[in-house]
Amino acid sequence: MRCSSMLKVTALIAVLGISNAQEVMENDSIHVQLLDDMVITATRKPQQISNIPGTVWVVPKAEIIEQAKSGVPLKEMLGNLVPGLDVGSQGRSNFGQNMRGRATLVMIDGVSLNSLRGVSRQFDAIDPFNIDRIEVVSGSSSIYGGNATGGIINIITAKAKKEGFSGQTELGARTGFMGEDDLDYKLAQSLGWKDDKLSVNVGVAYQKNGAAYDANNNRITPDITQTDLQYNESVDVMGSMVYQINRNHNISVTGQYYNSAFDGDASLSLGENFGAVLTANPDLLSVEEGFKSPDRIGTNRYLGTLSYKGSHILGDQDLFIQVATRGEFLGFYPFPKLIGLAGRPIPVMSASEQNTRYTTAKAVLVKDFGALNFTYGADADFENFDATQNVYDVTTSLASGGLVNEKVFETQRYPDIDSKSYAGFVQAEYQILPQLKLNAGLRYQNMDVEVSDFKGSTEQIQAGFGYGRTIDDIPGGNSSYDAFLGNVGFLYNNLNNSQVWATFTQGINLADPAKFYGVGSYAFNPATENWDLQNSINVDDQPLEGIVTDQYEVGFRTKHEIFDMQIAGFYSISDKNIGINNDGTRLSIFVEELNLRNLGLEAKVSIDLPEGFYTGFNALLIKSQLERDNQWQNQSIFTASPSKFASHIGYRTGSWNLRLQNLQSFKLEDEDTNVIDAYNTTDLMIAYTLPFGQINLSTQNLFNTDYQTVWSHRAEALYGPALPVDGLFRFNGRGRTFNLSFTYDF
Repeated sequence: MRCSSMLKVTALIAVLGISNAQEVMENDSIHVQLLDDMVITATRKPQQISNIPGTVWVVPKAEIIEQAKSGVPLKEMLGNLVPGLDVGSQGRSNFGQNMRGRATLVMIDGVSLNSLRGVSRQFDAIDPFNIDRIEVVSGSSSIYGGNATGGIINIITAKAKKEGFSGQTELGARTGFMGEDDLDYKLAQSLGWKDDKLSVNVGVAYQKNGAAYDANNNRITPDITQTDLQYNESVDVMGSMVYQINRNHNISVTGQYYNSAFDGDASLSLGENFGAVLTANPDLLSVEEGFKSPDRIGTNRYLGTLSYKGSHILGDQDLFIQVATRGEFLGFYPFPKLIGLAGRPIPVMSASEQNTRYTTAKAVLVKDFGALNFTYGADADFENFDATQNVYDVTTSLASGGLVNEKVFETQRYPDIDSKSYAGFVQAEYQILPQLKLNAGLRYQNMDVEVSDFKGSTEQIQAGFGYGRTIDDIPGGNSSYDAFLGNVGFLYNNLNNSQVWATFTQGINLADPAKFYGVGSYAFNPATENWDLQNSINVDDQPLEGIVTDQYEVGFRTKHEIFDMQIAGFYSISDKNIGINNDGTRLSIFVEELNLRNLGLEAKVSIDLPEGFYTGFNALLIKSQLERDNQWQNQSIFTASPSKFASHIGYRTGSWNLRLQNLQSFKLEDEDTNVIDAYNTTDLMIAYTLPFGQINLSTQNLFNTDYQTVWSHRAEALYGPALPVDGLFRFNGRGRTFNLSFTYDF
């Protein structure tokens, strides 16, 4: 067992271009036997979990495959498998799917998918077919920049698996047998080549979705807020190449094209002349065919990465360099809003299109002095964002209940945002005693954000329909901030593959400038036909500042032949909170001077039982509170995390593997009496290995539980004040659904 594990780790280190593999083995020989998972995410360099004072998880390819071949989408899969992460929605958005109640930084091969504009589609980014493993760090991190206050999820993409040619073919279908449109199917193929110098891999995954039905055999209401995945077509093309220049140097290139978009003709009808909205009559809501819109509804993204890894350079150091670029287009469904025109409210349909372009350069150096080790480096990030809004002909939209939309003009949806961020960090590890290690580090970050002048979004629509000729600008400007983030942690090893740790670390978050700025109050001047600006939220009056989160954590992990456990208690606090204004006119955000704290426990246990049986569970128990008037009150359900408990039991024998898994999401209520209801679902997964492939048969929601998704409860609270129609934002969970797939590896 020990020899096998050491060989695996040594081989991985060699692939990553690190020369001191033998030293790593010797320094940590006590713990490498079983705590040998290697991660890059936690410390910006390849390192064993046994060297990290913090809660770190690795979701291996085998678990990803098991869930994905059973039809479980990525965001739901991660909610089931990662203890600190909230349960996932069944739509396109992962809004509010936090870790430990805070924002999550999501990356692909170390490249951030988060942006200053906080559109929550980080998990609408890659097909599980193209994933090798997923590295997760729970809690705040000062090693990375913003959005890592709750944790980090780094998706590592698939590479060629073995010497020579290799590949995988996957065919799958999913249905609840509710009709001919209740069918999702998937086709995926990868091809790879590997020798001692070159590794090349290309994977293509295609999926086509039909309608989805709930436990009562009713078609699930389409999500017109953030868009969903019914009638959706997606393609994910991922390619990679790794070239080993020599034993000390290698370069790698990764490229991805991802497109996931609505591809159907059925959507939500609001009734003739928007009767459902104007009379608050839910009986007039229906899902109808005949939907037409010029919008591109979905997610379109490209990603390119160039990396270099070298060792024994610049004074016998290891060097890691990465340059990457990401571009994405995000399109939304047409959405109704009531606009005041000539003194009376008129229902108008509009849809936004949002574009982000992001470039990053990173350099990391590692210097080993034996008992003392330094990791230090610099990051540079550049991002620009713009958004437009298509506004549709009122008469056509009204007559069709919002199904047919003809563009009449375009407005600016949010201010343009340009940002530059420069950061430097240093992280030190010191072996105080053979069994006691100290980790400490510091990060300095400077961010400069430029916000364009902006005319009120509602006033632009009013002027577009002829109510007003000119509009005052909400002034933009330049805002910058500096931040120092620190961390310190102690890790103690005993002789029985067990460890305990205690850490303090800081993370930083920034209010979304696109939704924070560009908000103003206007008054119409009939004499000049101008919309006069009365007051506004602008850069000069309210400059941006980073919101720092302090986290304290203690934890324990142990791993043996049949038993694996990791558990951590945490407490995080910040002196500011990002609130959401949903007064019925526009969703915007604001920063309030209130303490926000999250405290809880996360744990995972896995046990291999005799005779091929296995079992385990993971859990997040959490409480999120705001301090108002010296009283701690429950945080809003917009961003608070419900507690959860996920468990499984399975049986392996010969070519068979059976797994029964259960998810319990607990009730959450906030200070405004908004509620996320509890629910419980069970999935059954069966895998059979053939001489020429594997068949997977699964049943999701085995007991056909009728429930409302977590996102649906949040959507009702967010959008309900503007459109108070019962059922408009009720997105039920999918009912009993069957999945069949076949996979062939060669």
